[in-house]
Amino acid sequence: MSGTAERTASSGNVAKTGPDFRFYVLVWAGLMGIVVVEVILTYARLTPRALLLALLSLAVIEATMALLYFMHLRYERRILFWSLIPALVFVLVLFDHLWPDAFRLTSMRLPVGTKTAPPGNAP
Repeated sequence: MSGTAERTASSGNVAKTGPDFRFYVLVWAGLMGIVVVEVILTYARLTPRALLLALLSLAVIEATMALLYFMHLRYERRILFWSLIPALVFVLVLFDHLWPDAFRLTSMRLPVGTKTAPPGNAP
């Protein structure tokens, strides 16, 4: 039988175990609403810190909704959901190790004797 419906033994009726199509359309509309709010916030004259906090918060909400409903993690076993947590921690640790290189790039300059464009940017 399929993962979203199973037949009952006594009758030929189909019992649904997940949400219907209308629910997914509502979740999609909610995600589109969050995108509209993000665009409006981008054009609002917020401080960079407030804008960053607002956009990151909305991005986390969007990602959570997409994972739970469109990737069907809400209807899976809990062990599958919790098996993703170590992968997330691993990715965050890797990000933490790469940040110093990213910040170092802002203070780098071309060598002193170089007056020409880098290779590939020649006129």
